[in-house]
Amino acid sequence: MNGDWPGHSTNLVGVPTGLLASQAFNDRPIALHIAGTRETNSALFEMLALAVDPAQAAEAFEKYMHALFGAEAATAHGRRRFRASYRQLLEGWGYDANGQSGAVIKGWVESRFGLLPGFHKSPIRRVGSPAWITYVEEKMSSRFHNNTINLQLDLLYEFCQWSLARRGGRHHVTLYRGVNDFAEHEVLERPGRHSAIVRLNSLTSFSADRAIADTFGTMILEVDVPAAKILFFRDLLPTHPLTGEDEYLVIGGDYRVDLGHL
Repeated sequence: MNGDWPGHSTNLVGVPTGLLASQAFNDRPIALHIAGTRETNSALFEMLALAVDPAQAAEAFEKYMHALFGAEAATAHGRRRFRASYRQLLEGWGYDANGQSGAVIKGWVESRFGLLPGFHKSPIRRVGSPAWITYVEEKMSSRFHNNTINLQLDLLYEFCQWSLARRGGRHHVTLYRGVNDFAEHEVLERPGRHSAIVRLNSLTSFSADRAIADTFGTMILEVDVPAAKILFFRDLLPTHPLTGEDEYLVIGGDYRVDLGHL
């Protein structure tokens, strides 16, 4: 997919999708918010404002999410089943970013930020291709859409942004990703031997620890990621499925990347 970033003409963050995906935005980002999320969940942010430290803020967030979305629901036959939750999606992503959970989160990125994925199980070259159809089928899975899952992810993103602002308000965070090739990402330019402009997939995992990233590939992508494009980071919650790899979930676009080799 060369040329302009493939995506929708509209999104829910108030920045044109082409600009949002561009290297220019990633070099000089502005704060992003999902329309209406903070306004319609003002009680959460009132609770967060009273938190004295990150642990108390995380506790407030988790209590609010439990109160709003619950953990279980009774079926008509009296049996109980788990409702879809953002935690299930994080767990599924950690197991396989190209599984159903990954498709649902990429679908959320598409609906909120307007960015289409360039890879899901295989490269997505065009809308309507077999790879695209697989992605669409999985992102619409009824297994994950029984509990307003997109709203849950909206709140997770807004809580993440609130937390990053409270923890120093840096514009960028330096992150690392180990790769063996560029099957999931497209190299747009090679301005130097150890640098590139890379089109990252609509959602991509990174680590804040280079030593951890080293174990995932023979090349290391070092990227200064805008805080506004971080959906999740390891210290956001006290317990979660992505703890072991110091993982960050990063919204895609065209990024300036330093390339290192092991």
